[in-house]
Amino acid sequence: MKKAVLFTFTISIMLINSLGAKQENDKPETKYDDIVFNWSGTFAEVLQITGKKHYKITKPEDCMVQSINSFLNCLDPHSSFLDRKTYKAIIEATSGEFYGIGVIIDNTRSPKDKFLTIINIIPDGPADKAGIKPYDKIIEIEGKTLEGMTTEEIIAKLKGERNTTVNIKIIREKSKKPIPFEITRDVIKELSSLAFYIKNHNICYVYLSTFSSNSVRQIKKILEKSTDKKYKGIILDLRNNSGGLLDAVINIAGLFLEKGSLVVTTKDRDNKKIKEYKTNQEPVENIDVPIFILVNNYTASASEILAGCLKIHSAKQKKLMAFIVGTKTFGKGSVQEIIPVSNDCAIKLTTSLYFLPDDITIQAKGIEPDFAIEQLFPPPEKMVWFMERYGREEVLQHSIKPYKEEEKTQEEKKKKEKEEKPKSWADRVKKSLEKDNQFLETIKLINMLDICDPEKIDAREKAVAHLKSIFGLNGALDMVEIKG
Repeated sequence: MKKAVLFTFTISIMLINSLGAKQENDKPETKYDDIVFNWSGTFAEVLQITGKKHYKITKPEDCMVQSINSFLNCLDPHSSFLDRKTYKAIIEATSGEFYGIGVIIDNTRSPKDKFLTIINIIPDGPADKAGIKPYDKIIEIEGKTLEGMTTEEIIAKLKGERNTTVNIKIIREKSKKPIPFEITRDVIKELSSLAFYIKNHNICYVYLSTFSSNSVRQIKKILEKSTDKKYKGIILDLRNNSGGLLDAVINIAGLFLEKGSLVVTTKDRDNKKIKEYKTNQEPVENIDVPIFILVNNYTASASEILAGCLKIHSAKQKKLMAFIVGTKTFGKGSVQEIIPVSNDCAIKLTTSLYFLPDDITIQAKGIEPDFAIEQLFPPPEKMVWFMERYGREEVLQHSIKPYKEEEKTQEEKKKKEKEEKPKSWADRVKKSLEKDNQFLETIKLINMLDICDPEKIDAREKAVAHLKSIFGLNGALDMVEIKG
């Protein structure tokens, strides 16, 4: 017990000495320094009393980690303390290959949340093979609830040595009880992009789950092909994309914008510019195909920068036509630095904000779509059951049928289910897009733009207004009652 008390005093003395050193160097005293100096004494006092009087201290190191993390969490939602295991997991993840279960998660959750939403599944990864589905919610990991855990802590728990297992519980809309899964960790090589050519509409679709060097190469290849095929439009799907490499965003923007175009600026707490990020390459030649960018409330950070940057430059460059479709984006415009500290730990600290061209910030504001279209999800299982059994002539007892329907055998049903079951990630995405109203409405927008009078759409704002007028998205409907 004495060792624990001595250890806590050492921390307090080091903190007080470091603050005192600042004063000795004639650095200006700040209110923050005064408050920290004052409360560090109280903190040391609490630690001393606890060491002497608490009935049973079992994990003082865990308590110290939680106390530091609580302080950082109190500053803003994205600052946090990374213990040894979490910090190590983050370093390993930057290598592009790590051992985990293969899920794309909701990075916007709060430590107070009791669950973690799985936004998507890495194809053919451990979670995919185990039967985890998009929008499942993790509520337990190894028997421990998630309330109070940071997202970084949860990620660290999901990762581990290859061929080791992790036990999780999820809740799913169609299930009455939590579902347990034992998943074997393996190498995860994230597939960040997927593309389709919609032949009957002459439209190209590109989905980006995150920003990587691979996604830059793929989009460049598609744009180069578009100069030959003359696509009607390109759909860039950034829904559920919570960010990635800023360099990748700059390079993708450079495929559309003139060399040297401003993409984003970082500013410190005094509103002073830290750094400007500009495109450093020539755009793809003869690229005048309209870009329709799909976004939602999980579109965050780097993906918001790309969408917002292209939208702003599109209003200035007639050659570029970029439109935002979907729902308002998340609004994360803050920059976090990971700073190593003692005990092999680190802190993730918000140090600046991102600003789009024209000095526009997305922080806590997000990006409003040009065409607001809410996503309609498939009806839940109970509603499907109800619609199949009620409200139809054919389900009434003794209803007359114009012809005798042949009853399909159980084997035929199984055969059909097997044939319809998607075999790959691409197949699953295609099947999902067939029922995706935001995607289907975007195709309509592109087709309408393609047949519009060029004089009515020679500038971005004119094109938006014209499409809204014929698409029925131009505000409230002006309806007058017809009286008999």
